[in-house]
Amino acid sequence: PCRVAAVISNRADAEGLALAKAHGIPTAVVKHRDYPDRNSFDAALARKIDSYHPDFVALAGFMRILTPDFVAHYFGKLINIHPSLLPAFPGVGAQGQALAHGVKVTGCTVHYVDAGVDTGPIIAQRAVPVLDDDDEAALSARILAEEHRLYAEALARLLVEPWRIAGRRVLFGA
Repeated sequence: PCRVAAVISNRADAEGLALAKAHGIPTAVVKHRDYPDRNSFDAALARKIDSYHPDFVALAGFMRILTPDFVAHYFGKLINIHPSLLPAFPGVGAQGQALAHGVKVTGCTVHYVDAGVDTGPIIAQRAVPVLDDDDEAALSARILAEEHRLYAEALARLLVEPWRIAGRRVLFGA
């Protein structure tokens, strides 16, 4: 129940840009290498995002740590998805971490972004079993399929249901 205002990337070769263009969605590139530091880049990125007046900013494959000022600017509007059941296995390589730890279940988490790394309030999670013959590629593919479904479902809930943030959880129907 939404309209995608724009797809913005820091990489001109991001697959999401081509997909957006194919669907008539505006796109933009703000290259982090064009800025002398993280604060300058984040300020330019925020200006670009704000020019589209979004209700939510949904990160997808954006592999950069955002500054506290950027995160604060979008508090309650900035969401991300992570390929583990947070708080387990934050940061990069979550699927490999899950395999290395021998867990039987992992999954994905949609969460608000805060100043930490994958520490924001949890919106939704979905479990994915770890199979005995899984390698990182197989597990990653199954998690990614669930990420695509869960992200859309979670965003739809945020748009149509009342919710509130309570500590590290998002409560619906509140």
